[in-house]
Amino acid sequence: MAAFDHSITMEQGNYDQEEVAKLHSLMNTRALRKKRIRKGVLVGLNIVFALFMLFPLLYSVSVSVMPSEELFTMDMNLLPSNPTFDNYVRAFTQVPLVRFILNSFLVAGCITLGQIITCSLAAFAFSFLEFKGKNVLFMLVMATMMVPGEAVIISNYLTVSSMNLLDTYIVLILPSLTSAMGIFLFRQFYMTFPISLYESARLDGCGNLRFIIKILIPLTKSAIGAMAVYTFINAWNMYMWPLLVTGSEEMRTVQIGISMLNSVDAQSITLMMAGVVAIILPSMVIFIVGQKQLISGMFQGAVKG
Repeated sequence: MAAFDHSITMEQGNYDQEEVAKLHSLMNTRALRKKRIRKGVLVGLNIVFALFMLFPLLYSVSVSVMPSEELFTMDMNLLPSNPTFDNYVRAFTQVPLVRFILNSFLVAGCITLGQIITCSLAAFAFSFLEFKGKNVLFMLVMATMMVPGEAVIISNYLTVSSMNLLDTYIVLILPSLTSAMGIFLFRQFYMTFPISLYESARLDGCGNLRFIIKILIPLTKSAIGAMAVYTFINAWNMYMWPLLVTGSEEMRTVQIGISMLNSVDAQSITLMMAGVVAIILPSMVIFIVGQKQLISGMFQGAVKG
């Protein structure tokens, strides 16, 4: 009788364990379903928000391949009925757009390289070297960030004009070869390194320039990437300074040269959109490729500093 009762208890225990296992499985299934639904809703909202934010760009691309007769109608044509690439062909043949793009690449590339060199050297001095008035000088450098560019553009123009540098590549590059933002970004990274690293290198006979090239630069690749992307996009989008100091088509950048596609002709709108899309693509590619470096560089400098 005792054995019979023991077998019944064992069967009840197994039955309870099976019920508990089924209940756990059901709860896990429901939790997984809720998680998938929640994730699907979030993805859907992100897609809707992304389409809303990208609508101007997407509509520009649509207009750039749209014949002009489809644009000027009473109907709301979001997509072209007969897409064509004639607008791009005309945009590149009507004005020297290729020359403008090459000019912008040259100017933006030189400015980016120059700011990386000058800002890293200045940040090294503010981080590792000791000299009188270092903190005051750094505060003065940071104070220049509060001065708008429009406040000094006339004085800069008079300076380069007296040096006979107008309508040259030098005048487009020289005023932007350094920036307080770049000095601050590199200094925030350098301040995360212990001063003993610099002192040890000096004891081993390592000079300042060699210390920067061999030690600091390999350790600050994220900062260099963030600085490169940020500086290149800003230099690519410069408008006021190139407009003021250039007068010939050979020296114009894309932001200035693209306005040459605008005219009283109704077809100029589709040409303008084709030109705008063409000059946006390089900066978008740079941003997409360097997006990770830009974000990590900005955040690491802000958090560690």
